[in-house]
Amino acid sequence: MDEQHDNKDYVAASPPNEVVTGVDKPPRARVDDAVEETPAEKLERKKDYLEGFLAQKPVAASSGAPGGELYEAVVDALKEIYDPEIPVNIYDLGLIYGVEVDDEGSAQVIMTLTTPHCPVAESMPGEVELRVGAVPGIRDAEVSLVWDPPWGPDKMTDEARLELGML
Repeated sequence: MDEQHDNKDYVAASPPNEVVTGVDKPPRARVDDAVEETPAEKLERKKDYLEGFLAQKPVAASSGAPGGELYEAVVDALKEIYDPEIPVNIYDLGLIYGVEVDDEGSAQVIMTLTTPHCPVAESMPGEVELRVGAVPGIRDAEVSLVWDPPWGPDKMTDEARLELGML
């Protein structure tokens, strides 16, 4: 055993069902004990808090994470692809189930179609792959076409519903 650890005394915590004795309860807070502060002091305290809060910088999202520059560029590219039968882009239509972009610039898109018998079932995934692959910063794109969960009108954004007169 390490010599540094041999000389230390360790105290084990009491089991949770054992009552602890010999420790005084902390005093209860009372309104009378509150520190009086003038409105000017209170305002100064709030200003200090706000300055610290406003000085914090947001944590920068990775370029491929949602909110990141590359991720948003992929989403924008997907919003330029329209379903030929419905005048709404495939992203707002809810056909895109997931977008992942890694740090090396590989993009993976998981999508579905409105129905397996959709006339563009053979060409739509290829078009999505080409458009996503053409986004600057994307090294390669892979599209996975899935049927589960099945697409339904509930997957559409409010903008798509409004465009189609469903709101």
